[in-house]
Amino acid sequence: MLLQLDEVEQLFTDVEQKLGVPTLVVYNPSWRVRGSFVELDAADVAKTLEITAYDGFLVAQAAAKRQLAVGRGAIFFTGASASVKGYPQSAPFAMGKFALRGLAQSIARELAPQNIHVAHFVIDGGIRSATRIEPDNQPDSLLDPDAIAQTYLNILRQPRNAWTWEVELRPWVEKF
Repeated sequence: MLLQLDEVEQLFTDVEQKLGVPTLVVYNPSWRVRGSFVELDAADVAKTLEITAYDGFLVAQAAAKRQLAVGRGAIFFTGASASVKGYPQSAPFAMGKFALRGLAQSIARELAPQNIHVAHFVIDGGIRSATRIEPDNQPDSLLDPDAIAQTYLNILRQPRNAWTWEVELRPWVEKF
C-alpha cells in the first residue's frame, strides 16, 4: 500500500509534539518481490517501487522541511547490495534500491550545504538474527545488527568537515 502524504505529515506532527523536530530520520522499509522478469506481476513491481523508493522520498521530504527550519539534521537511508548491482530474479528490488540510492545522492548534495547530513548505507550481506544463525565453520559470516547500528551512530557523529554520503557494510566473507 502506498504511503499517503497526510500519513507521513501526521507521523511527523506526532513526533514533533512528543519529542520536537527529529534531528535524525532513518528510512529502512523496503519490499522485495522475486521472480523471472517476464513473469513478474506489474502490481507487485509497483508496490516494490512505492515502498522502497517513493515512500522514502515522502519521508525524506517531510524530514528535510523540518530540519531545514531548525538548521540541522540527518537523514539516513538503508540500502542493500541491490543498490549498486542488480541480481537475476530481483529486478524490482534493484529498481527500488537504485532509486533510493539516487535520491540519497541527490539530496546529500543539495542539503549538505544547509547542514543536513544525508547518508546511504549499502547493507551487503545477510544479517544475523534469532532465526538466521551463522554456521559454526564460518564465524562472523553474517552482519551483526549491533555493529550495523554502531556504524549508523558513527556516521551520525561525523564532523561536518568529513561527512560521507555513502558507506558499505559487509561481513569479511562476502564477495563484492
